[in-house]
Amino acid sequence: MKKIMSKKICGGENHRENAVRNNCAFTLIELLVVIAIIAILAAMLLPVLSRAKQTSQRIACMDNLKQLGLAAQIYVGDNHGCYPPRSDADRWPDKFYDSYGHNLKILLCPSEVTNAPISFGSISSNNVADASPRSYLINGWNDYFQQTLSASDWANYQGGTYPQGLLQAVVMQPTQVILLGEKSAQAGDFYADLVNGDDIDLVVNESRHDASGPAALSGMGSGGSNYNMVDGSVQFFKFPRSLDPLNLWAIGYSNEVEYAINGL
Repeated sequence: MKKIMSKKICGGENHRENAVRNNCAFTLIELLVVIAIIAILAAMLLPVLSRAKQTSQRIACMDNLKQLGLAAQIYVGDNHGCYPPRSDADRWPDKFYDSYGHNLKILLCPSEVTNAPISFGSISSNNVADASPRSYLINGWNDYFQQTLSASDWANYQGGTYPQGLLQAVVMQPTQVILLGEKSAQAGDFYADLVNGDDIDLVVNESRHDASGPAALSGMGSGGSNYNMVDGSVQFFKFPRSLDPLNLWAIGYSNEVEYAINGL
């Protein structure tokens, strides 16, 4: 009798255990609901993570420009208050080379759309800085030199043989004039020119950061870019703030609005 009752009790315990196991198992519908919830959360978090990555890249780019701006200030201090002269043989990346510690990575923005943006390199020199991949360009100061140089000196300036760089003190509003900015990956220009036959809005990248699709590639249409100003500060301007309503590449010596409207 005891054995029979023992069997019944054991059988009852096994039955309860099986029932618990069955109640704890997920049904197919429950699994699908959980998967759907995870997918929704992932879709919500991915844009946030993407924006965080873009922000960190933009900050790293600003740091690059800050270092290049400091290198420019050191050069100016060592050269009687003047920026480097325009040269086809020895451009600004090489002129600042010692002052930014020979770290060529500084010349490349972390948000660059390619690891090898175009650089024209150097015509008569093989210095490594001028030939390296580069995301930035410097102000060409064309609006000032065109109006202050003689015709022959202006031709020499455009040809990269004029010996004098811009005197920094000429810039009356250093907080409002760009010294260095981001360039298009498809343009190898070293200088942002206003009156040298270039369309500055195609050479300067105004949308490297927080842009997507064609805008990120062309540098136009959305987002913004970083700029180092003459006073040494680094600022982020949304598209098209650097060119419109005033062209901040112009030093103010001439009509800035004219350059902005003409898109020169």
